[in-house]
Amino acid sequence: MAAPVESAGTGALPAPRRPGPVPWVAMYHSVGDCSDDPYRITVTPERLSEQLAWLRRRGLRGVSVAELLAARARGGARDLVGLTFDDGYADFVTDALPLLRRWDCGATLFVLPGRLGGDNAWDPLGPRKPLLTADGIRRAAAEGVEIGSHGLTHVDLTKADDVALKTEVAESRARLAELTGTRVDGFCYPYGTVDARAVAAVREAGYAYACAIDPGPLTGPHALPRVHVGQNDTAWRLHLKHRLHRLRRRPAEGV
Repeated sequence: MAAPVESAGTGALPAPRRPGPVPWVAMYHSVGDCSDDPYRITVTPERLSEQLAWLRRRGLRGVSVAELLAARARGGARDLVGLTFDDGYADFVTDALPLLRRWDCGATLFVLPGRLGGDNAWDPLGPRKPLLTADGIRRAAAEGVEIGSHGLTHVDLTKADDVALKTEVAESRARLAELTGTRVDGFCYPYGTVDARAVAAVREAGYAYACAIDPGPLTGPHALPRVHVGQNDTAWRLHLKHRLHRLRRRPAEGV
């Protein structure tokens, strides 16, 4: 005799939760003078302030990726947007951080512990931009900014051999944990390039999540897509990017 089927409301198992839309995460780099900016990685402080004001007018608040994912796990985060700043430029502390405080926003800063106090030598064109020192990173962390790894030295992980891949991913996490005194949960793939091998290395190194740019079928907790935000992104362009994100990004398990 077959077991009776439990009806809804009498202890029936809930339906499996369908994956929701991938969270909206904005990708920034440098904040300062953008008159010489061949890679379009710089926004002026004035533009960043306008963009943060746009978020707040729409009832949104910028937060770190860790806070965003934690809120989503609780079933919230509808009014949250992830803000990320790649490379760890020194102007984050001088120009971005005061604006984040002004607009009551948080952020994740992805840094390169193998290039502390150096510059963006990986960019063949454009001006050299100084990177944060260890003290600058600790200052950002003390202000509540989440510190994540961007690898040790900003190399394309999809082209790295096994030793270099492990070093860039695992050693950078260990160095940052020692530098900040806190656990490092986030990783960001240099150049946004990612493949299954890099994702596996990041997961095995113990990171809770990782950010890419447009990871396609790899999209998930260790390959989160992001939206580039630059100097040309006025309120109208931000509105379009925010709307199109939900249409273009496929749902993904775990986020």
